[in-house]
Amino acid sequence: MEVFKLKAEPRTDLGKKAAKTLRSEGKIPVVLNGGDVITLPFSGTLKPGQKIVEIGDGKGLITTDLVVTNEAVRKLIYTPDIFAVEIEYNGEKKMAVLKEIQFHPVKDSILHLDFLEVNDKKPVVIEVPVKLEGHAEGVKAGGKLSLSMKKLKVKAIYSQIPERLVINVDNLGLGKTLQVGELHFDNLELVNAKNAVVCAVQLTRAARGAAAAAAAGK
Repeated sequence: MEVFKLKAEPRTDLGKKAAKTLRSEGKIPVVLNGGDVITLPFSGTLKPGQKIVEIGDGKGLITTDLVVTNEAVRKLIYTPDIFAVEIEYNGEKKMAVLKEIQFHPVKDSILHLDFLEVNDKKPVVIEVPVKLEGHAEGVKAGGKLSLSMKKLKVKAIYSQIPERLVINVDNLGLGKTLQVGELHFDNLELVNAKNAVVCAVQLTRAARGAAAAAAAGK
């Protein structure tokens, strides 16, 4: 994946009123999850924006509340591409992936962003766009190629996740489907249902007519 660089500021004034004020200023509240797991009670010092979320068994997770500008994330949000995001704040840099976007139900403006911190040791699950290549046999026979799943969920180390999952359809025949379980990509685990149909060559009316005519002529 390409790396998207994003500058953020710690957010210490929390709550709905504070968030509403930020949005009126063209800014977006952000939460960076996936931080260090610590033992409770915590005796260390939290940095600006950090807080502890209890996860049970005497453990806690350090998350960070941040704020970014609408302009800073525009090219990250309004694109079909996926990125690894280098978030810079508090004088340090963290690698992350965008996990969730909350939009206003009417205005369609961005209300909130959730990022997940990543590293080269722990796999993450993320949706990756699908790109079909080749000329399917079924299309040559008069069928129509359709893409049912524009994105697939993959589990992998973030640095090994490609920008696109390229699938060759040359051998896909008329009336045939390609399912998730038939696909394989190096260093990636597909986590969608194995019987989910990714793409298919559908019989068109013309193809059905040609097939019927050929059968009648035998």
